[in-house]
Amino acid sequence: MKKNNFFILTWFLILVFSISFAQKNTKYNIVVIETDYGKIKIRLYNETPKHRDNFIKLVKEKFYDSLLFHRVIKDFMIQGGDPDSKRAKQSQILGNGGPGYTIEAEIVPNLFHKRGAVAAARLPDIINPKKESSGSQFYIVQGKIFTEKELNDLENRINERKKGAILDELLQKPEYESLKAKRDSISKTNDYQAWQKFINDVMPLLNQELEKRGKFKFSEEQKKIYTTIGGAPHLDGDYTVFGEVIEGMDVVDKIASVETDPNNRPRKDIRMLRVYLQK
Repeated sequence: MKKNNFFILTWFLILVFSISFAQKNTKYNIVVIETDYGKIKIRLYNETPKHRDNFIKLVKEKFYDSLLFHRVIKDFMIQGGDPDSKRAKQSQILGNGGPGYTIEAEIVPNLFHKRGAVAAARLPDIINPKKESSGSQFYIVQGKIFTEKELNDLENRINERKKGAILDELLQKPEYESLKAKRDSISKTNDYQAWQKFINDVMPLLNQELEKRGKFKFSEEQKKIYTTIGGAPHLDGDYTVFGEVIEGMDVVDKIASVETDPNNRPRKDIRMLRVYLQK
């Protein structure tokens, strides 16, 4: 019995050591962005390999060198990666350029839009229902701090949007053809009461479907971070977060505070002077 216990203890210690060693030696790729305001260091997540590998590929190709942070919104985020920005005129509207491909969404629940998160930009759901990411454009979250009440209200709004998406999906099915015809008929009129009655009639069905598919709910970790460090929680679940800033958030704050035009483009160009992998 004692011999067996000895072997069990030995194997247990080997297992613990192996796990600990693996954790300490987990390799993360670090990307450095040199800007007019200083350096930003980004750690890429291994949990989003398609985005990680694509970002590394573009960095090695020097794709990002000399591109602008072309969209800046204080207390929200700074965005760059549009190749059209390299030689853009000051009045030129940017944000539509890319490398000619998109990346499959890699939305991981525990990777969310906290302050410093790095995520992929993308086209809206109406033309991009699969939430595929831009091949090159990304944004860094500056964000702001939220109250618990604001997060609860946001949860409710997100779930209402999910119900709307569920309704659109259901009405494409043959078994809901009559319901679709009714909705289309009401939408052509200005009859608010008829529209309200339609919503009330379909709400039990939408609530049931939402329960089946799972309501959106912030985790305790998300709530803790959003109420202390801050971020952009309204983007969670809709965009792929593939990294985070580990140094240089003061640089992000400086860029986010610059004067912008009505299209959120900085009035004075802010370039990614050089983007490279840290060795």
